[in-house]
Amino acid sequence: MVEYRIDRHSGVATYVQIVQQTKQALRLGMLEPGDKLPTAREVVEATAINPNTVLKAYRELEREGLVEARRGLGTFVRKGLSTTPADSPLRTELDAWAERAREAGLDRDDVAALFTAVLETHFGTHTEPTLSEPTRTEPTHTEPTHTDTHLQGDPS
Repeated sequence: MVEYRIDRHSGVATYVQIVQQTKQALRLGMLEPGDKLPTAREVVEATAINPNTVLKAYRELEREGLVEARRGLGTFVRKGLSTTPADSPLRTELDAWAERAREAGLDRDDVAALFTAVLETHFGTHTEPTLSEPTRTEPTHTEPTHTDTHLQGDPS
């Protein structure tokens, strides 16, 4: 069963974190079709979040066709996203690489930046904003017009 970890300082909405973590568990084969997700009550007890937040996340997963709610029984995985099992040789190699990176003195952000750069090299640049990074917009600056620069008492 998946155990959700909520990072209240990440800037990512709590329900989005639940959706992301569920999808990650599906991709890694930790959740498979037929598996039952934790009840809203179990998630609330483990994370101290509002039950409506859990239900919102589960509704989003249901909307995407990944889970289905069965009245009185719970929420169950409908389809998986796994193409590479959690115990695959690739996972083992990546784990060893991450350990070497840590031993070399890289911190989490360093590893994430390096890994992202390699992903972009091999899979192309991800052009959509990710859910974990809010879209930032820069304020627009316009050149002042003559009327903007008019000073009180100035006849021009």
